[in-house]
Amino acid sequence: MKKTCILGLLLLGLTGSLSAQQKGLVPLPERVDIQSEPAPQQAIIDQAWVGVGIQKPYAIQHDYTLPFQGAPSYRFELQKDDNTLQDYRAGDTKGRAELSYCYAVADDLKPFDAEAYKNIILAKTVYHYGKGHCPQASEMEYRFSVRIPASLSDKVNTIFAQWHGMPERTLLQTPDGEVKKISNQEFATLLEKMTFKKDTGFDKIFLKNANGTIRKDAAGNPRFEIAREPNGWKVEQGGYPPLAFGFSSGYFYIKANSDRKYLTDKSDRCNADPAKTTVMKPVRSEFKASTIAYKRPIGEFPRDTWVSFTVKVRWSKYGGASETIEKPGRLDVWMSYEKNGATCSENIVKDQEILIGRNDEQGYYFKFGIYRVGNSTEPVVYNLAGYSEKLIKQ
Repeated sequence: MKKTCILGLLLLGLTGSLSAQQKGLVPLPERVDIQSEPAPQQAIIDQAWVGVGIQKPYAIQHDYTLPFQGAPSYRFELQKDDNTLQDYRAGDTKGRAELSYCYAVADDLKPFDAEAYKNIILAKTVYHYGKGHCPQASEMEYRFSVRIPASLSDKVNTIFAQWHGMPERTLLQTPDGEVKKISNQEFATLLEKMTFKKDTGFDKIFLKNANGTIRKDAAGNPRFEIAREPNGWKVEQGGYPPLAFGFSSGYFYIKANSDRKYLTDKSDRCNADPAKTTVMKPVRSEFKASTIAYKRPIGEFPRDTWVSFTVKVRWSKYGGASETIEKPGRLDVWMSYEKNGATCSENIVKDQEILIGRNDEQGYYFKFGIYRVGNSTEPVVYNLAGYSEKLIKQ
């Protein structure tokens, strides 16, 4: 028994001294709510990223077994029961394990006093003051690589790279239908009497004591319940990503979305289905357009090899409150990979004019990883690496 304990301690000591490379997979457990909090230093990965989504040890990891250009790649995984978010349709779920290139740190918010800082958090615009986002109407070049294992199911419904808009929650619609932008201070005052679930406002019903005074919790905050019925207020909450690379309905696809409405209509579900939509033939509603820029059967997507993308985007220019499109965008995508010892390179989207973007003042930012949607619970595992972005023209 004594010998067994000594051996166990020796093994523990050896394990503790193993280098990261010898460990193979190293979990990246820190997560950041980029809208509502600055990223602490210990949460910043490779001086470039922060993790978002489910906090399981296997969800986001450094992978030293599949390096890319001499550095560990990022391994992402969602298992069957890892959907923790409500999808767009009632009752459907979605799951997320991603790295965001956009975030703010405490130093970015130093110019603001305590009250202004608090109001930025309440408005969920912390990330607007950080790094990793580009202006509306800018021209950008992005590069990244993905490695899909042969074992990945053809039934997955996942986005592995996406560009997000940056909605302003201080853009509101009143119960009378007026759309207006207010200050962070005015928004904080509004939140004293109501709350928002997604984009819909609900009144706070304050609980009172027998003498008519408002009850308070141990911290001195007023106690309240949320009204069951909406109060007629709407808040800008965003919508579909303006650009996404993913797998769905048995296809690898690239999708561009456009929304010229000043305050997004979340009930407008204009969203092209890769299985049903012709390439470069947008699905349209009054304010939105959704275009499958490219697709191919998922079975034809290269497996067990790094597939690298070079993406050049000119984001569309929108007219703000006028809800116009002042200038359409453009999209050019190259895809390259090794096959039988040779490099294959394809210009899969050939510098096409396209509607791509949102009517957001702040612009766009990049995330990659797993964003499993459409109520899918199919297990997903793959690796991503090699991200870079470059502003060509502003």
